[in-house]
Amino acid sequence: MTQKTLHYGSVRLQGSLIVPGDKSVSHRSIMFGAMATGTTTVEGFLLGEDCLDTIKCFRKLGVNIDVQATNVTIESPGINNWEEPSEVLYTGNSGTTTRLMLGVLAGSHIHAIMTGDASIAKRPMRRVVDPLRLMQADIRGRNNGQYTPLAIQGKPLQAIDYTMPVASAQVKSAILLAGLHATGTTIVREAVVSRDHTERMLRQFGVAVTTKDGAVHLTGNQPLQATHVKVPGDISSAAFFLVAGAIVPNSEITLQNVGLNPTRDGIIDVLQAMKVKLAITDVTEDAEPTATLTVQTSEMQATIIGGDVIPRLIDEIPILALLATQAHGTTIIKDAEELKVKETDRIQAVVTELKKLGATIEATEDGMVITGPTPLHGANLASYGDHRIGMMGAIAALIAEGEVTIDDTACIGISYPTFFEHIEQLAKSLS
Repeated sequence: MTQKTLHYGSVRLQGSLIVPGDKSVSHRSIMFGAMATGTTTVEGFLLGEDCLDTIKCFRKLGVNIDVQATNVTIESPGINNWEEPSEVLYTGNSGTTTRLMLGVLAGSHIHAIMTGDASIAKRPMRRVVDPLRLMQADIRGRNNGQYTPLAIQGKPLQAIDYTMPVASAQVKSAILLAGLHATGTTIVREAVVSRDHTERMLRQFGVAVTTKDGAVHLTGNQPLQATHVKVPGDISSAAFFLVAGAIVPNSEITLQNVGLNPTRDGIIDVLQAMKVKLAITDVTEDAEPTATLTVQTSEMQATIIGGDVIPRLIDEIPILALLATQAHGTTIIKDAEELKVKETDRIQAVVTELKKLGATIEATEDGMVITGPTPLHGANLASYGDHRIGMMGAIAALIAEGEVTIDDTACIGISYPTFFEHIEQLAKSLS
């Protein structure tokens, strides 16, 4: 654990940043490159702890992975020639690694055991295990597979037609990855479309995936073809500086190469609804679309955040809650029960920590209610070992009167290793 005390005084934020690579795309680039036969290259890879844990897992399967700064080269014999691991596959704090690996390994020929850190040990796995078992997967674990450690014996699978009870890209992805090695056509139906990074990247690797009327169709036994993957900047990481630029006086921040995947860009809709001064330029239409985002200090208006937008911004809710403390009126965040099963119960964590800073905020069963604008003051904050709670506290320190101490900032390395360097890079003293 690394405690950090922050006291910025009067600052403005000025300058340009390139935020780290997208965590979701980085994870998948390693997994798909490892499943494919041959050489896959990755540009802009996120060197966060979660993604490095994914690399370590595949190295234990006999995949050669070379990391040079943010460029990664994957030399793989292909999934059918992986080695059975002699050690447990350790997934650290990464729910993405743990859940997607279940789908990858279920249809392989090997036996493996997976476990993670104390946080992963509490996170629900049956939401993935149950549909994989419907595909004939052999998965066992604590509480009948609800919790890690989990043991997987790879075997031939059968395709399923599955209707998602809750919007979850991790569950959808695990089923589709298992479907690659299943007999027949796997169909995943969603009432609300979740992140589609898996579908986009499967197409990059030469797999035929069709999406129509909220249903994803994938026929099994399609080999992946090694390719080049360009990872965009992570919009979830960019969110912290989008909010910082809006709430810190006299600020203007430009963020380059930010991923604007339409299943992930809900924060843009909310910022615009809250009257944040935001310009979107240099839009590209790559496999994962990107843009340059420029944000300026703004007079924000409260809004209601709920419904179909929630899956498109679920990871940004902690920092949006901070933004709402500086907006005029009462902001309501609802339909966000999924926050309770993240790295921590993020509803309770956000409300508890923002209250310490002087915010007017209350928890509800499925979200929170925040009234602003409210001046914030120094406090001793807990991160709960959750990177997004830790970063929320650090951005709050930019406008708080007095010192803000965060008990554990090491967890921020999970998704944004250069976070504090980037704050220092932008912060200009007004005194």
